[in-house]
Amino acid sequence: MTARETIALIAHDQKKDDMADFARRHRQALAGFDLVATGTTGGRIMEAAPSLKVTRMKSGPLGGDQQIGAMIAEGRVSMLIFFTDPLTPLPHDVDVKALTRLATVYDIPMALNRATAELLIAPDAA
Repeated sequence: MTARETIALIAHDQKKDDMADFARRHRQALAGFDLVATGTTGGRIMEAAPSLKVTRMKSGPLGGDQQIGAMIAEGRVSMLIFFTDPLTPLPHDVDVKALTRLATVYDIPMALNRATAELLIAPDAA
């Protein structure tokens, strides 16, 4: 049996509705992966797409970004979908930068907006 790949799903506050809608629309494709998410984002995804099994980490500002970063460094996350909000300042901005840096260092696909996420999840639909 081959291990399933893992996708990490994260969204800033102003992008959580967009992430929940993305997960709902792509629930069939996402069901083929193990999913991890930061706390609040994971809860919103589970409300929007109850059929998806999501492992929730801590909320981003409480260490969830770092938990997912560690999973990337350990080779346990194969894709990062992180809907960022560039117009809202975040007190944990250094954690966010560290997370995107790790995704770059470990060369995993990373979508920072919905358009890119759509290409990664449903390339034939684009």
